[in-house]
Amino acid sequence: MAQELREQYRPQFHFTPKANWMNDPNGMVYHHGIYHLFFQYYPHDKVWGPMHWGHATSKDMISWEEQPIALYPDTLGYIFSGSAVVDKANTAGFGKDALVAIFTHHDPVQEKQKTGRHETQSIAYSLDDGKTWTKYEGNPVIENPGISDFRDPKVRWFEPQKKWIMTLATKDRITFYSSPNLKSWTRESDFGAKEGGHGGVWECPDLFPIMHAGRQIWVLIVNINPGGPNKGSAGQYFLGDFDGKTFTPNSKETKWLDFGTDNYAAVTFANTGSRQILLGWMSNWQYANVVPTDPWRSAMTIARELGLKTVGKEIYLTSLTVKELDVLNSTGFSLNRVKVKGQLDLTEKAKNKTGLFRIDLKTKNTADFSIVLANEVGNELMVGYDKAANQYYIDRTNSGKTDFEKGFGKKHIAPRFATGSDIPLTLIGDVASVELFADNGLTVMTDIFFPEKPMSKLSIKSVSGITMDHLKYTILKPSVE
Repeated sequence: MAQELREQYRPQFHFTPKANWMNDPNGMVYHHGIYHLFFQYYPHDKVWGPMHWGHATSKDMISWEEQPIALYPDTLGYIFSGSAVVDKANTAGFGKDALVAIFTHHDPVQEKQKTGRHETQSIAYSLDDGKTWTKYEGNPVIENPGISDFRDPKVRWFEPQKKWIMTLATKDRITFYSSPNLKSWTRESDFGAKEGGHGGVWECPDLFPIMHAGRQIWVLIVNINPGGPNKGSAGQYFLGDFDGKTFTPNSKETKWLDFGTDNYAAVTFANTGSRQILLGWMSNWQYANVVPTDPWRSAMTIARELGLKTVGKEIYLTSLTVKELDVLNSTGFSLNRVKVKGQLDLTEKAKNKTGLFRIDLKTKNTADFSIVLANEVGNELMVGYDKAANQYYIDRTNSGKTDFEKGFGKKHIAPRFATGSDIPLTLIGDVASVELFADNGLTVMTDIFFPEKPMSKLSIKSVSGITMDHLKYTILKPSVE
């Protein structure tokens, strides 16, 4: 029997653990042709508990194979979020090309004692491509200076100064550390006490450069919980310069990575060359522990390739699906110059019983329109553009099961940043999620939902009427059987 019949909401091309609780992606690294995804995992229940590092591997970031647990809690505490690097020059002395994981130890005993020093940074290494891990006997490598939220180290090599840089979340700001060898660390600077959104604690940061218009721009991602633009947890970012010691932002505007409610703790893979590839936890702390899935909880987003685009005087981060996603493409149809006034029902044309699809469309910003996913029991999810407000939206009010949390069944909105009249959109649908990439990734929204039956009906609606210059519909194959 196919997996989707047994497990109603199991995503078919997003990573999920076979069973039990998952949250933040950790230690994402590309090594010897394999993408490694580690993740916050509790193997004994489908609600959050003492954290381990789960592990999955993939050749293409689409089809994932779950591996044995990589890191278990120990006397120093639970294994909280962190990152992994390839130590090409053997700076740590564990061995050339060793994989080194840098993570937060969270000590629940000290936490109860309220010392404010219960989170420290530690390392572990693997000499067999991530199959087995040895924790460093000198852990922790950074003691806690008395900051209760002191976690989620993201480490990268800083070539100009031949040193490792750690970007660490420290309550309401980011603290940068540097090290020659991943073992001894020096505090360099702080950023963010007065910048960005502060509706909740800062978590899961990332720092990396992207070339744009001939110059290097540094991107600093900071996840925040709560305080997101549509409530709950979300990721914000800053663009600027980094000199190995200090991050200097180039804008005062608070910018968001994703305006949906279900892309949290998103960070990038290490060791992917000039590509910056982001993956997030496809849930929200507002309801993550109560979503109606069984025997697992949570999925990861589709991997996204990041870029930069200038609009007016501001530069924005763009996210698009990785090209590897094309491996899922199967049959479909294309339409050109289609007028929609009222409703255009594409259900028969799509012939898709699964709810797995990709839509690429191009229209003009002349009127409101929506893409409506529905099923025979009356569940509806709407993804659209509101011209008067110049906003995109995802409305999951009537999308199926919403009663598990009072704030779930809502309409989420996102600003349109693009200024041109053309609106290109890509919408990716899985069994229980949609991911919207508007204006070539300038506005991104990710939302999960729980329909009672597969969303096999599709229509486009526009009350005042639009012309779709182009619409391409593709049925996607499951990446897992």
